[in-house]
Amino acid sequence: MFGMRKKSGDPELDAAVRELAGADTVAFGGVGFAGTLLPATEAYRRVEEAFAQRPRQAREQVDWLLRHGSPAGRAYAATLLERVDPAAARDAWAALGDDDGEFTTFTGCTMGTTSLRGYAADRLAGPHPEGDAQ
Repeated sequence: MFGMRKKSGDPELDAAVRELAGADTVAFGGVGFAGTLLPATEAYRRVEEAFAQRPRQAREQVDWLLRHGSPAGRAYAATLLERVDPAAARDAWAALGDDDGEFTTFTGCTMGTTSLRGYAADRLAGPHPEGDAQ
């Protein structure tokens, strides 16, 4: 599933993309009563920061993630695009709307399960404030 990927030249960005590629949970903030950040959430933030510092390399990695990541990884990738290229994000969400792959979501202490199809439809339906994982 996680085919060959051209490295970005930034070891932190590459590690973050690898983490997102295998993610099984989407959460944009702390989860549970302790507000613990999941490794995928931390990776998401590293890639988000990379867009400010190395936009071309970050975009290449996110495009790879859209094609090769787990369902949660692809959801993270399309969400990252929402900030830097809203038109590409809409196209990505539309393309992901045929995927029945499932993943876990967290919003604070609330855990859920969704399909990428359902998540994409929700994202296409309207804007979502940061941190809204469902």
